Amino acid sequence: MILFEKRFHEGLTSGAITLTFRRWASARVKPGGRYRCHPIGVLEVDSVRQVRVGDLSEKDAKRAGFESLTQMREYLARGEPLKAADELWRIEFHHGGDGDRVQLALEDALSDEDVAAIDKALARMDSKRAWTAETLEAIRASPQVAASKLAAALGRETLPFKTDVRKLKKLGLTQSFEVGYEISPRGRAYLAKRSRSKKR
Repeated sequence: MILFEKRFHEGLTSGAITLTFRRWASARVKPGGRYRCHPIGVLEVDSVRQVRVGDLSEKDAKRAGFESLTQMREYLARGEPLKAADELWRIEFHHGGDGDRVQLALEDALSDEDVAAIDKALARMDSKRAWTAETLEAIRASPQVAASKLAAALGRETLPFKTDVRKLKKLGLTQSFEVGYEISPRGRAYLAKRSRSKKR
């Protein structure tokens, strides 16, 4: 498990934060591991290695959710001063879903009742502005493309677009990756059933 203060949660969920540093005596996570991080969901670890404090950069600080390297060093030094030669664990990761929704995304044996429930949920989302169909189509047509590019192609701002995609993910229709999204197995099954229904 990797713990984060509340102020980092939004960045972890949006994908803005993809790096952290820990003063562990030994590594507590491993590359490829999936770790639940309440309440934001699951974090998937991409790499783990040791680095010296003196090798940290401004870019590292930004990726870790800090405004500057100085701010990050002050945060890491709480309780015990840091020296340039001290070693930290450098952990790269990406948000791997909502945890309890990961299994749902893999369930592709949809009954008519499942399809009707998804239809109803999407209709509620479209009640003020129709966006679900075009968003699903954009993700289907351009898997693992940066959210900023998908949003621009739809004439939308990036952050509201990401918020909407998270709503689709909660239904199990999409999956998040380090860059961009894909239609999940459940989402593909749903779209296939919708397509067949329209052809009747």
